[in-house]
Amino acid sequence: MAQHNCTTKRRSFKHLNPYERGEIAALLKEGRSMRYIARKLGRAPSTISREVKRGTVTQLKSDLSTYQAYFPEAGQAIYEKRRKNCGANLKLPYVNEFIKFAEEKMLGEKKWSPDSIVGYCKRDPSWRDKPIVCTKTLYNYIDRGYLKVRNIDLLLKPRLKPRNKVKPREHKRVMGKSIDLRPKEAENREEFGHWEIDTVIGKRSNDAVLLTLTERKTRYELIFLLDSKDSRAVNSVFMELKDRYGELFPKVFRSITADNGSEFSELSSILERYRSEAYFAHPYSSWERASNERQNGIIRRFIPKGKAIREITLSKVKEIERWMNEYPRKILGYKTPQECFYEELLRISTDIKVVEELVIGCHNCASQCG
Repeated sequence: MAQHNCTTKRRSFKHLNPYERGEIAALLKEGRSMRYIARKLGRAPSTISREVKRGTVTQLKSDLSTYQAYFPEAGQAIYEKRRKNCGANLKLPYVNEFIKFAEEKMLGEKKWSPDSIVGYCKRDPSWRDKPIVCTKTLYNYIDRGYLKVRNIDLLLKPRLKPRNKVKPREHKRVMGKSIDLRPKEAENREEFGHWEIDTVIGKRSNDAVLLTLTERKTRYELIFLLDSKDSRAVNSVFMELKDRYGELFPKVFRSITADNGSEFSELSSILERYRSEAYFAHPYSSWERASNERQNGIIRRFIPKGKAIREITLSKVKEIERWMNEYPRKILGYKTPQECFYEELLRISTDIKVVEELVIGCHNCASQCG
């Protein structure tokens, strides 16, 4: 990967080689000074001085007297020995507890990424005084085979190409307000309560579907299991949400952005009754609901394309929802969406008991929608 903004300075020097050491020895025998040898080799005088000191050894004459002389072989041998000992020492023996914790998270049901594990440990007070390694080092350990985890066990990394802005296509049908009219607070994620909505389909047209809602600021996810992909089923979901959030509904669901699917044909009128707003993305522009699309991609890790959703139990759906909301996100400072969602609810409601019931209710909801 190209690094266009790299701040690491390129080294402007190179180490002495065996040929140069031989030249130093020959010039010293001629009685040349350090500065003369440095100019001859294009080196700094200090470099030559250190090399001569490094390669000078004491020799014994035939009359048992001693003398000192520079030997290029001795200088090369000391250089190679020191090169083997340079660099940072391997931390693996000192981070056994962290490595076991990381292996458990990556190979267990959690399926966390290395970066999420490191970020979580940096935030968790219980790890404050325990040795851990950085994300890059943890990936290096996996590449070198030091862990039980292999690269094939890791979650797929997104590799998204930057999308150039193009002229949006004209709507085939007008479902409601265009996404162009969505407030800036929703666009830049500064305000809580702006959601994106979509459906995840199975393998048949008459199969059950998943309705997914993603809050843009906190990445909090709501997943509902619907019997059919139609506006009636979508309406029943919002009736349930209205019952759950009551008077807080207009503050929790300030706006919802959808695509132009037929199941959202009545979304504007539904939300209007609950004092909320509906916005619709341009046709063939799923990237305008990027947060929700990304979340749907995570759901596909548990429910791959081609698998019938009707075979998925509601408890399994809620288990997936819980996993997504308890997963530490780098974009949230390694907080979980559930933590951030809870904090936002506390800002709009002073009743802590009500807020706790709402968060817990989202996870324990076992009612069948649709």
